[in-house]
Amino acid sequence: MRDLAIFMVVFSLLPVILVRTSVGIYLWNWIGLMNPHRLTWGLAYHFKFAYMIGAVTLVSFVFSKDRKPLPNFFVTWVLLAFVFWMNLTTYFALVPDSAYAQWGKVMKIQLFVFVALSVMQTKEKIHTFLWVIALSIGFYGIKGGLFTIATGGNFLVVGPAHSQIADNNTLALSLIMIVPIFWYLLSQTKKLWIKRLAFIGTVLIIASIFGSHSRGAFLAFGVISLVFFLKTDHKLKMLAMFFLVVPILLFNMPEAWFSRMETIKTYDQDASALGRINAWHFAHNVAKARPIVGGGFETFKPGLFEIYAPNPKDFHDAHSIYFEVLGEHGFVGLSLFLVLLISGWLLGSRIRSLTRGNLDKKWAYDLASMLQVSMAGYMVGGAFLGVAYFDLFYCLLTAMILTMQVVVKGEELKHAGRVPLRSHGVAPI
Repeated sequence: MRDLAIFMVVFSLLPVILVRTSVGIYLWNWIGLMNPHRLTWGLAYHFKFAYMIGAVTLVSFVFSKDRKPLPNFFVTWVLLAFVFWMNLTTYFALVPDSAYAQWGKVMKIQLFVFVALSVMQTKEKIHTFLWVIALSIGFYGIKGGLFTIATGGNFLVVGPAHSQIADNNTLALSLIMIVPIFWYLLSQTKKLWIKRLAFIGTVLIIASIFGSHSRGAFLAFGVISLVFFLKTDHKLKMLAMFFLVVPILLFNMPEAWFSRMETIKTYDQDASALGRINAWHFAHNVAKARPIVGGGFETFKPGLFEIYAPNPKDFHDAHSIYFEVLGEHGFVGLSLFLVLLISGWLLGSRIRSLTRGNLDKKWAYDLASMLQVSMAGYMVGGAFLGVAYFDLFYCLLTAMILTMQVVVKGEELKHAGRVPLRSHGVAPI
């Protein structure tokens, strides 16, 4: 039955995609983020939905009347430079076969980022995009929150098998990143029943984050709580929810959960933490040996640990977005990645500056604020996870760029013939 439902949804929307490219973007991200086919047991489980949706979307894009030039902001050019650099380092990869396989996955994500930037330059499309993202990831948070409450937090909350969010740590980071998006969408709706459901969903997502037993997520949650408080205009509501929900969750978590969180203080005695540090030294050593291009995608392999790791027998994945990029794309790649993160954050600050006190643009001010909170969660939580190419971050970065484009286009129309665009500190095409 689940298989049939997914086939019906996808195939019924394919003709719509040919007319509206944005529908293809929504469907692509639904399949890519939620992986609904991984919740089935039949033909749909291994069916190549993404390839079909992607092909139809690209055909639609070629003939789309909504296609516009890419937003001409600094962060857009940095992203293009980072994509170019990843292509270059793949050519010099230490493990070519694995590198080209990963390259294909990453480039598909980036391709659809640029398609989205071209065809979704309206407030309404941005909001629909965010609802798709929030519900795709939030489904597992709500489901996991109910599971955590029902089991007293004694079992790990994980994502669907054979997906990017399959393990507890990655799912927890994803949930941290969409909590601010849920909060924003909640503030934008006027329907009371949606507000109530979104609030309950947010509480369950927080419960799911705790239920993941992820130490990195615990640290990231603490950081985004602080950033959230600084960015939101509803500080009393935020504090009320935080001090009501978190103590109740902590009170119901098992002793094993507290024991695991305690190991944060004694990382030097924890085998898992020491393995991560060994992997970080490995990445640094690869970058020192190949400072320009690094090792290329999929450098973190047992055979290369024999050469570059301090402890050649203790093989681990990157376990950090920063060391992942350093090891795979060298110091140049890491520099581009860091500039991408910083410029994305600064773009949010610029949006807030341009829209502060403007009631018509209050949505953009609030959205930029919450996207910054999500980015803070990614930058902190990502320090302990190898998710440098994760769809969700690039989706949120896309939303930030599109929001700035809408704001600037609005100012361009408002001040047509009177105020040059350069006065806004940006230069959209």
